Amino acid sequence: MQFPESWLREFCNPPLTTQELADTLTMAGLEVEELAPVAPAFTKIVVGEIKDAVQHPNADRLRVCQVDVGQGALLTIVCGAPNARVGIKVPCALVGAELPPGEDGKPFLIKVGKLRGVESFGMLCSARELRLSEDHGGLLELAHPAPLGQDIREHLQLDDTLFTLKLTPNLAHCLSVYGIARELSALTGAPLKVLEFAPVPATLNETVPVRIEAPDLCGRFSGRVVRAINPRAATPQWMVDRLARCGQRSVAPLVDISNYVMFELGRPSHIFDLDRIHGGLQVRWGRAGETLKLLNGNTVTLDEQVGVIADSAQVESLAGIMGGDATAVTDDTRNVYVEAAFWWPDAIVGRSRRFNFSTDAGHRFERGVDPEGTVEHIERITQLIIDICGTGETACAAIDDTRVRMPQAEPVRLRVARAAKVIGMPLTQAQCAQALAGLGLALTEEEGVITVTPPSWRFDLRLEEDLIEEVARVIGYNRLPTTPPLAPITPRLRAESRRSPFAVRRALAALGYQETINFSFVDERWERELADNADPIRLLNPIASHLSVMRSTLIGSLLQVLKFNLDRKAPRVRVFEIGRVFLRDASVPDSDTTVQGYRQPLRVAGLAHGAVDQLQWGRPDTAVDFYDAKGDVQALLAPLLPVFEPAEHPALHPGRCARVLLDGKAIGFIGELHPRWCQTWSLPSAPVLFELEMDAVLARNVPAARPVARRQLVERDIAVVVAERITHDQVVQAASSALPAELLRSCVLFDVFRPRPLRDGETAPAGALAQGEKSLALRLTLGSDDNALTDTEIESAMARVLQALAAQTQARLR
Repeated sequence: MQFPESWLREFCNPPLTTQELADTLTMAGLEVEELAPVAPAFTKIVVGEIKDAVQHPNADRLRVCQVDVGQGALLTIVCGAPNARVGIKVPCALVGAELPPGEDGKPFLIKVGKLRGVESFGMLCSARELRLSEDHGGLLELAHPAPLGQDIREHLQLDDTLFTLKLTPNLAHCLSVYGIARELSALTGAPLKVLEFAPVPATLNETVPVRIEAPDLCGRFSGRVVRAINPRAATPQWMVDRLARCGQRSVAPLVDISNYVMFELGRPSHIFDLDRIHGGLQVRWGRAGETLKLLNGNTVTLDEQVGVIADSAQVESLAGIMGGDATAVTDDTRNVYVEAAFWWPDAIVGRSRRFNFSTDAGHRFERGVDPEGTVEHIERITQLIIDICGTGETACAAIDDTRVRMPQAEPVRLRVARAAKVIGMPLTQAQCAQALAGLGLALTEEEGVITVTPPSWRFDLRLEEDLIEEVARVIGYNRLPTTPPLAPITPRLRAESRRSPFAVRRALAALGYQETINFSFVDERWERELADNADPIRLLNPIASHLSVMRSTLIGSLLQVLKFNLDRKAPRVRVFEIGRVFLRDASVPDSDTTVQGYRQPLRVAGLAHGAVDQLQWGRPDTAVDFYDAKGDVQALLAPLLPVFEPAEHPALHPGRCARVLLDGKAIGFIGELHPRWCQTWSLPSAPVLFELEMDAVLARNVPAARPVARRQLVERDIAVVVAERITHDQVVQAASSALPAELLRSCVLFDVFRPRPLRDGETAPAGALAQGEKSLALRLTLGSDDNALTDTEIESAMARVLQALAAQTQARLR
């Protein structure tokens, strides 16, 4: 919300400086985001009138002007503006004037100069040269009544300040200059100007029939016919200036009047071309397949969720959002219909976003606009139309006011003791009552309780906490005492069997991964494709149409990060995220930390793409694969020993995907991205991903002391031949099952050998491995804490290992 300080002070003018005024509003919850001068500093620029303008004798594009600045003698000024002509009044910079700084940041001083042989005693200025606008098409022409010699800052009221407020959604009553003045009066005690709207005499007996078919859309609809106007009249400069200082460009007088009243009183309205309305108006919900061309030139397709105003032939406008092109006023309009309505906020909220635009009207209506002011505001609009666009034949009809369903104010109780406890300072009932009454709230008092009936412009006052906030705002947040909290402090000590999430982050960072933080709501397509989730948890009010469901996996978020980096030519990407996923679970109760029916576990997921290492000379440049990511997962879980078993996952490549298990319990997945999704996401190669349950990653075994072996350990190497289908885990498990853990200290694979394919006609040499076989070399470490192992015990142990391998994996000694 942007407005000039001078307009605010017309309604309420407390004895405060500009900065004090801004501080007062900010400390009352109306945050002043920016203070900016209307115009930059400049001096000695006055109103001048061109009395004579002749062609420069030595330049085709220059004119020699005689300018009257109220000093008696005319000033000779050479000017190159195309609109320099006799009779216009323009800003004139006198000799010694200082203009706003240019692009170099230095002020521009006006001196006596000579242009093509003619002396010039000043400068005639454009709006751009004064930094009032970007218009550089010619001199800034002033209204003819401007007094000669008057300082231009005084004439254009440039010694003003623009206030930009950052309002929260509950402060809809402050989306107007008068609404802010009402707040300022309550905060400072300065008198508030009472608005009076004298009824415009009705001389026409004419109405436009209005039928409200949707009371849940529109509760009140007021309108008036005005005939014989002049839409080509010029908008007064004072109105143009005020609109510009509110950030609104002047369009045409009728549009400017509607916008002006909206900024002044917070009332969006619409002016129809009466002659383009067919029959009466219906206020209803849209119908599937209907289309409407809007004032901004867009054509939108409607449905039953959008409110409209229609006539007997077509839809005329989007209710509370934007008018239609069919009944828009033009330079040929002679008769108009002025409309002001009350639209229910729930019927307007979110509708603009469906069509990818927003309007000032929709912004106000979806927060709430006073339903009681429609008639008075139409009177204000009518009077401005007559004053600006009126002709000798202008006439208006009586206001037709249709009420079908108006909001009913529900009384709200405020307990003074509760307010004092929440605010954190002693309060009396008199203080609370004075603060609420100053805001214009009707109230009744009992012992320790104040009952407030909210006025029609306060849609936000529904709970006791709302009234407590109002009391705090009026008293002033800066007056709240600084009181340190008093509470018993109980340290939350982490169990020794768990590590902190920070330790997980640090471990992944040490492995070369960078952390990302993403939204918990994602595209529904990700859930369907990457998680095989046909029924995701949907958001009631998503912030964007493509972020409509809660994620049940972190994979989609990481793929989005990968795609973003690859689009920017990142050669190597390693990222991870620690975040919650959201799953349906009927067993979850409702509590302070849970939502009934929904489980929200914390997970950690990682993604690797590109080269294994950064560019370097010591190793060949190889792409990251499944085993690199597997090593990272093992390092992350160490000293726990995970087991990997083949599995399937909707997002991962069949045959290149594994389930991660700890103590026989599945804790996540690891694998390459499915080729189908690589193609969908336009990835040059498949990334490797993993996703693990965070609780399992945080778990750690409590360290237990073990004595150092007093006897020397024994190492034995064996090579066994097994079928290609036999996995490393099967071989290790078979070997480990043959001996007790006290004897077999470790079993490590250190070599794999496969025969090369035979050429056509070639036969394998005797004793060679057959096709479909492989050789695995294992190193077994044996030891005993009681005594040194003898050769007999060692040979017996190795024999049992070979027997177990033969029995469980059909292995034979190579």
